[in-house]
Amino acid sequence: MPDDPVNLTDARQRRRAACPVCGRPADPALKPFCSRRCADVDLSRWLGGVYRVPVVDRDEDAFPDTDAPPPSS
Repeated sequence: MPDDPVNLTDARQRRRAACPVCGRPADPALKPFCSRRCADVDLSRWLGGVYRVPVVDRDEDAFPDTDAPPPSS
């Protein structure tokens, strides 16, 4: 065990995540953002389509149409 006591203030500041918009330390009240402005910028990016979930086109042959009649033998 170290001789020096742990400084909790320093430990908390180091543990704080960075704001995803500007990189400054996040405000616990606005987590994960540092300010209301950064939260609004992020929301605007979502609404504007900047952030997108990638979509993989499926192979039509691998997944037959469920409405189609079964193949005749």
